Amino acid sequence: MARKKNDNKTNEVITLAEIKDQHITDTIEKNYMPYAMSVIVSRAIPEIDGFKPSHRKLLYTMYKMGLLTGNRTKSANVVGQTMKLNPHGDMAIYETLVRLTRGNEALLHPFIDSKGSFGKQYSRDMAFAAPRYTECKLDSICTELFGGIDRDAVDMVPNYDNTMLEPSLLPTSFPNILVSPNMGIAVGLSSQICSFNLGEICDGTIALLKNPATKTEKLLDYIKAPDFSGGANLIYDREQMKQIYETGYGSFKMRARYTYDKSNGVIEILQIPYSTSIEVIIKRITDLLKEGKLKEISDIRDEIDLSGFKLTIDVKRGTDSDALMNKLFKITTLEDSFSCNFNVLINGSPRLLGIKDILSEWITFRIGCVRREFTYELGKKKDKLHLLRGLGKILMDIDKAIRIVRETERESDVVPRLMEGFSIDQIQAEYIAEIKLRHLNREYILDRIKEIEDLQKEINELESIIADDLKIKEVIAKQLLAIKKKYGKPRKTQIITSEDIEDYAESDNEVENYAVFLVLTKEGYFKKITRQSLMRADEQKMKDGDEIINSEESENTSELIFFTDKAQVYKCKTADIDTVKASSLGDFIAAKLGFDEDEKPVMMKALTEYNEKENVIFIFENGKGVKIPVTAYETKTNRRKLTGAYSDASPIAAVIYEKEPLDIFIENSVGKGILINSSLIPQKTTRSSSGVTLFNMKDGIKISDVYYGEKIDMDKLSRCRKNKIPATGITIDKSAEQMTLE
Repeated sequence: MARKKNDNKTNEVITLAEIKDQHITDTIEKNYMPYAMSVIVSRAIPEIDGFKPSHRKLLYTMYKMGLLTGNRTKSANVVGQTMKLNPHGDMAIYETLVRLTRGNEALLHPFIDSKGSFGKQYSRDMAFAAPRYTECKLDSICTELFGGIDRDAVDMVPNYDNTMLEPSLLPTSFPNILVSPNMGIAVGLSSQICSFNLGEICDGTIALLKNPATKTEKLLDYIKAPDFSGGANLIYDREQMKQIYETGYGSFKMRARYTYDKSNGVIEILQIPYSTSIEVIIKRITDLLKEGKLKEISDIRDEIDLSGFKLTIDVKRGTDSDALMNKLFKITTLEDSFSCNFNVLINGSPRLLGIKDILSEWITFRIGCVRREFTYELGKKKDKLHLLRGLGKILMDIDKAIRIVRETERESDVVPRLMEGFSIDQIQAEYIAEIKLRHLNREYILDRIKEIEDLQKEINELESIIADDLKIKEVIAKQLLAIKKKYGKPRKTQIITSEDIEDYAESDNEVENYAVFLVLTKEGYFKKITRQSLMRADEQKMKDGDEIINSEESENTSELIFFTDKAQVYKCKTADIDTVKASSLGDFIAAKLGFDEDEKPVMMKALTEYNEKENVIFIFENGKGVKIPVTAYETKTNRRKLTGAYSDASPIAAVIYEKEPLDIFIENSVGKGILINSSLIPQKTTRSSSGVTLFNMKDGIKISDVYYGEKIDMDKLSRCRKNKIPATGITIDKSAEQMTLE
């Protein structure tokens, strides 16, 4: 079996025997792996200076063009010059330039000062103008990127055609790797680094310079969380953030920031998560409007202008703006996740590093840069010292030097004869031979020689710094402090916690409202019973020995709060609880709401509003009591649990809801009691207040029972009435049935 090879010149016949077998692994190793490594090392993954090769080549080109201090030039000019280092298409280079500009707003600290339309990071469709229409120059912060580059701070390597040199890395004097966001997709590897606040990064780096053993937990106090140029809110979870800081991998959520203009009935979204765009948000909301799932919205429009980002939503009359936004957070990218994957090239090898490891690697890199700068300066000063010492030798006989020059017939013999006449080397002789005739006087030479002592001191100081990492670290720390002072900005991304946000439930705006009867038993069983079911029931079913501690009528749209014996409050919507019959035991509320182990409810209340005139009264076993306004338990967000609901200095004896003053009977463990009106109990605004003494008791005695409202037989207990607190109890005659326990 054979096949023909068609060619214009010959018609060869190649047999299958001539085709050699080749393993697929060999093919991949020889042909694919070099390409994969080239993409990883030379294109997609940033290095410790925080730049990919395309960024570095572009910025260095602009630096060599004098654009750090000069006027702006056409972007097309920069693109053309960059091709000497980066042999890619002009549009690929220009797109790199666009992202680094101030106009694009992709970076917290832009590297390019721009003029013209460069699009926006938060818009997918807002196109940038062609490079012939826009202008650019380097921003002032680039001084910190190139400082020392002309003093041998980094290696210079040949460009692709070996016609010029370019830096292998930029000697950034701050950890730009964590200040500028970076994303790259290589072959089988990707990198996504979020940006952090420059001031916080400087503080964290200084702490690590002073103490390399600084733990991640401590770094979290300096570097609080990522910070993005687009602002928005970051939903902060310290443990989640700690994991990202330690491993370099993980994700966190961000939410848009908005305001509600009640007079015009519009929600204005002013900042959105960095990972989304205005077009994605508008398309999603428009689709939901067409599907009839957002009946609260009448219109949505893009109002971006010169003042900045704005997405306006017109809402219909009577719409709860906060509830609508919670719904949008749930179903659109107004709340979005940012996935972190801190892959960085270290000495040509990709490594997944946490924040501390990245900063440690940057410190090592920066120490090397600073040491090379000082070594370069040291060499220059030593060269100058060498020349001045040669100059000092002719001071003894200036006339001899003049005579040697004058009497030498050929110019090429001047340097050798000076070397011979004064025992100096060629470099010193060349320097002396180049001195102008007017400077061959004693005064000039003495002035130059006086510099020797100062030069020697500077040389000694440089040598001591170069030999000591701690001194170099001090230099780096001083530079970071100066950078923070000069370029530091307040955070743009605000930090919020999960407790500050309200979860959206799909049925929040569709809850059917009807009358309900609510029951809580001592054993922790809760029932929500409809009025019709209650009318048909003969009695409430409970476990043996159980009893009702709270019962009341309310509405299905009310909010339930449960006070527990562990000084905590649990909250839920009444609509979240299923209706049951009176003949049912009901829901075990501890399991339903996720109580802590061995935690039991002591009081339940259904609220349609938090009335500032109503209170919660706490009676403690030590005889103290306090009154807390119910508004202290109101939250703007849908929090399910409140800790520190009341003082835990003494076990709780009773929790009583007070709409208006009521009588309370308190009995202690030795059979004495007092009857007081709740108006005597002082109100405190702090939930953790331990209250005041209501019942005077001796050590070892505690409150055993508390009765209020209809549970008190007023005729039989009137003699226990007290009009002042603290009060001393009166012995109760149980046999006389002085009180009822209905």
